[in-house]
Amino acid sequence: MLPQSLLLSLFFCTFIISSPFCYSSFLDEPLSNFFERTPAYNPSTAYPSYLGTIDKERVDGFKGSLERYDHLGTPATSLGEVNVEDFRAEGVGDTDDTEAFKKAWKETCSSDTAVLVVPKDKTYNVKPITFSGPCKSDSVTLKILGKIEASDNPADYASDLSHWLLFRNIQNFQVEGDQGIIDGKGEIWWENSCKINKAKPCTKAPTAVSFVQCDNLKLHGLRVYNAQEMHVSIEKSVNVEAFNVIVTSPETSPNTEGIHVTSSENVHTIEPVIKTGDDCISIVDGSKNVEATGVTCGPGHGISVGILEGGKPKAPVSNVLVDHATLTGTNFGVRIKTWQGGSGNVDNIVFEHVKMKGVSNPIIIDQNYCDQETACKDQDSSVQIRNVIYKDITGTSATKKTTIFNCSKTFPCQGIMLKGINLS
Repeated sequence: MLPQSLLLSLFFCTFIISSPFCYSSFLDEPLSNFFERTPAYNPSTAYPSYLGTIDKERVDGFKGSLERYDHLGTPATSLGEVNVEDFRAEGVGDTDDTEAFKKAWKETCSSDTAVLVVPKDKTYNVKPITFSGPCKSDSVTLKILGKIEASDNPADYASDLSHWLLFRNIQNFQVEGDQGIIDGKGEIWWENSCKINKAKPCTKAPTAVSFVQCDNLKLHGLRVYNAQEMHVSIEKSVNVEAFNVIVTSPETSPNTEGIHVTSSENVHTIEPVIKTGDDCISIVDGSKNVEATGVTCGPGHGISVGILEGGKPKAPVSNVLVDHATLTGTNFGVRIKTWQGGSGNVDNIVFEHVKMKGVSNPIIIDQNYCDQETACKDQDSSVQIRNVIYKDITGTSATKKTTIFNCSKTFPCQGIMLKGINLS
């Protein structure tokens, strides 16, 4: 019986021979002992690694910390709560309620209770808007019980083409959205995308919901549909819990990432359900200590980690755990992608307990990623990718090749480990 490490090395070398694009080097340390110290998965125990813990007690505790407010949603809200209809929001779908939302937020942010309610059974049409802090109260809550619908007139976004609903610098912010819907009405933006209409120039479209500099953020049941471009973006934020975020847009909608994490730390995404036209979850530049568990993804482009811009130094991406995910019919599976010409590193990444169902390109590392109209030129510099674990990745592939490592010749991948890969 050959030692486990030798078997793994033989498997890896066999793969290198079969793939002319792979220049990876295998390192026994620091991750080879990971498999030995990792017991069989038990959802009632803490995850035994440097990445922190995701366990049943913690998830249940998070659920319990979010009180239910099913009795709300009418103008007669609880004492001290602010209702957008108190500021003449009509909620009939075809009138502009933006000013009412601005006034309601100003009242909420300056109050001691700091709870804003969007009533149920109504549709509120809202143009681009920024909800800014800091607020007077130590904590702020937004309850979305009805539907918030975006303006579909591109002219309304002339002053800020990057955002629709922007939440900025709000600390201890809790958003409850499992009874409501945020609808970006992205169809007009998709039709004018250069990825759909080659005659059109490539331009940006707004992110539906952005959280920027929102430390100690909790999202519960947030439902975001048909984003103009990205659905939910978490930026420059620390200590984020997102439970059961639901994202839905057509498979053909371009650039519609589900949950996008950038320059953020200690981000925990629990049981998201994402159907979209781009990455279900993307974790990029400057993010560390990011966990995604119980992910349901598809259609879409799978789950990606990487540094996505070249040409200048970038903050590293490190300590990322994707644990227990199901991907169905996605164009890609679990992917690390970086541009040529970049710098920095992607380090300590774990993908484990992932089920694939008819997924194209299930496992990919691509240090030569290029997403532009013209071919990218070969460059000497590259983002360093190292210490990556793929463990218990099973299911079916829609492509003949199940594993592709397209690593840099000058900065080859290091410390790539695979165990329990069973893809047919």
